[in-house]
Amino acid sequence: MTPIRIVAVEAQAYRVPIDNPIKVAFGTFRDRPFVLVRVVDIDGVEGWGEAWCNWPSVGAEHRARLVADFADRLVGQTLAHPGDAFRLLTKQLEVLVLQTGEVGPIAQAIAGIDIAVWDLAARKAGLSLYRLLGASPVAYTPVYATGINPDRPEDYALARLAEGHRAFKLKIGFGTELDLRNLRALRETLGPDALLMTDANQSLDREAALALAREAAPLGLRWLEEPMRVDAPAADWQALADACPIPLAGGENLRGMELDEAVAGSVLSVLQPDMTKWGGVTGNFPIAQAAVARGKSFCPHVFGGGVALLASLHLLAAAGGDGLLEFDCHPNAGRELIVGDLLPVRAGQVPLPTSPGLGTTPNLAELNRFQTWPSRIG
Repeated sequence: MTPIRIVAVEAQAYRVPIDNPIKVAFGTFRDRPFVLVRVVDIDGVEGWGEAWCNWPSVGAEHRARLVADFADRLVGQTLAHPGDAFRLLTKQLEVLVLQTGEVGPIAQAIAGIDIAVWDLAARKAGLSLYRLLGASPVAYTPVYATGINPDRPEDYALARLAEGHRAFKLKIGFGTELDLRNLRALRETLGPDALLMTDANQSLDREAALALAREAAPLGLRWLEEPMRVDAPAADWQALADACPIPLAGGENLRGMELDEAVAGSVLSVLQPDMTKWGGVTGNFPIAQAAVARGKSFCPHVFGGGVALLASLHLLAAAGGDGLLEFDCHPNAGRELIVGDLLPVRAGQVPLPTSPGLGTTPNLAELNRFQTWPSRIG
């Protein structure tokens, strides 16, 4: 690949108001934050990334400030390979992680920078990002509608079905009675051919997860996601996997060697790392390849803005296999003003962008009204 000499690294934080809060087992989204990262090389070519920042309420501004702070470590550097930025920053910031205890925010800032560098490299090469990663041309990738609230989810899902979706993931963790009522209502409403998944967001213990899975098994769920805390004893996870009639999924709250172990182990059938939480392209592409090689499904987690969605789409296309892309259908200008009409859903699939890099450039003029840090774009 052509070496990249970095001359600028910038970040902006945004918050998009929403009319209807989005409920998950551990909390409620009352706005949609996201952090954009922009990296520019000496030739004036730019790349765009996104850092995860959904929680806590000050997360977006904090991550954006971290990216800005880390910029001095990259500006003036010549990268022989796009992955060099991730490796350089990860090594240089090891002590800072120990000093602050902020392993998550620092990893998320590095991930956003990494995605931007890869986008820049693909643009310089004149290739879509997934093609730069070595994949053959892909026309379409399957998606699933995500973030389905527990309040009459069948109504929301039916509207998504009319829009072209064929796969749906319900949030559970709101009590067994309501969870099972909602799952049964979705199956009845969507019919036997729809793919149906569920996400507990770490809200159950082993006994509750197994009991719910046995009740829900006749509904034909594709997976049960994060039924327990990710730090539950390994023996509990293995026991659940051995007895559970529904395949287990997870990965969005794992990093580094934890993901390697999940790929190698027999607990998770579906791997779902979030590239904006840890690793960007550099960290997650080998994980994706290894998961597919072992016969697991690679389905990247994504619940952010448009850059996160597009980057995850390219990663999935590069990995291959039978995975689906998580596709947020809730109104979100942070996605819509970046993705535009690139990803129309037809028969449960979206097309792969053909323009270089991620395939789009954020509409900063339109996004500016949602910006919270810095107060003006320089």
